[in-house]
Amino acid sequence: MVWRLLQSAPSPLLDPHHMHPVTEPEGAYLASARQHAVDEFIRIRREIHAEPELGFAEHRTAALVADKLEGWGYAVERGVGGTGVVGRLVRGDGQRRLGLRADMDALPMAEHSGKPWASRRPGVMHACGHDGHTAMLLAAARRLAEDSHWSGTLVLIFQPAEEGGGGALRMMEDGLFERYPCDAVFAMHNMPGLPLGHLQFREGAAMASSDYATITIDGLGGHGAMPQHAADPIVAAASLVMALQTIVARNVDPQQTAVVTVGALQAGQANNVIPAQARLELSVRALDAGVRALLERRIRALAASQAEGLGCTATVDWRRGYTVLVNTPAETALARAVGLELVGAERVTLQGPALTGSEDFAFMLERVPGSYLLVGNGDGEGHCMVHNSGYDFDDRNIAVGAAYWTLLAQRFLTA
Repeated sequence: MVWRLLQSAPSPLLDPHHMHPVTEPEGAYLASARQHAVDEFIRIRREIHAEPELGFAEHRTAALVADKLEGWGYAVERGVGGTGVVGRLVRGDGQRRLGLRADMDALPMAEHSGKPWASRRPGVMHACGHDGHTAMLLAAARRLAEDSHWSGTLVLIFQPAEEGGGGALRMMEDGLFERYPCDAVFAMHNMPGLPLGHLQFREGAAMASSDYATITIDGLGGHGAMPQHAADPIVAAASLVMALQTIVARNVDPQQTAVVTVGALQAGQANNVIPAQARLELSVRALDAGVRALLERRIRALAASQAEGLGCTATVDWRRGYTVLVNTPAETALARAVGLELVGAERVTLQGPALTGSEDFAFMLERVPGSYLLVGNGDGEGHCMVHNSGYDFDDRNIAVGAAYWTLLAQRFLTA
């Protein structure tokens, strides 16, 4: 099985000649994995990692992806939704239509991984593994271009700006699914903390919505020695911070999930001056559309009442972010079956926990049935969480991810 690749690799480079032999029926799919575990795709991943690009600025990465796909015979469209790339390959009658998506953007943070292929761009790094996701899908693209044992339309979606930029929505607004209709669409993300190569699935709500609010509290400034002549927005802000904690505890069903985080409270500059204004920055998340709406109503109501009670006024700037990511039942069942066939039941979690992080693949799943899965990036020392300056994608997962996409496409496009 593919997990043997992870155990048998003697170095960061997966040499297919050093992998353990296996017996049928595993052999056909391990052979597929071997074909993707070559140095070419590790070099591609590290090349992308060393030259990271922020959302809607993935010009170099997009050009690399497009050139590779064209060289393998895909019909390619560049510039979809800004810097997105779509590759399409049709076999047979083309009636069954499968979409596979990978994200390409990096994060605005400095890298401290110490790797030889670390970012060469100050203040920008691939801290979430999108370089690995791109390499996995490219490796599968090549294998599927060489494979004649499927019939249908394969749509490969290389998306910009997942990290808060809403690149999925931009591609859709640019006509992604009108020009490239799909019967189902799938995506995969690495997950530190899960054993390397372990596959995790979840039917239903799998990732939270993400909304953001800026609450501005206006009071009346004054001298710190004479507070009776002022309306202190700091006191109102402090009161509001505490009141906000009651929303999850007292307004949301205990069996539901919600997060209200005050990430910043900014006010004043001197210890003897009561400022005229205070500002709070909030992150708000939910795994249910109804809970999401409830959170907004309660936050607005509490902001107004807490401010008014202390002689101030509150203005709420509410910014809707990503929607709840919901995996559909039939597509998740197929995704699970492919995972079980590929790596075995002991390396599959059929119904993992929901995550309170957010993902703009959720917008695609509102339009097209599909499923979003996780692949373990390793646990223990040296496998830090994503969005950490020491993070790096484990190259051995290129074989696992590519083999998974290959088998999923073969199963979906021969059904």
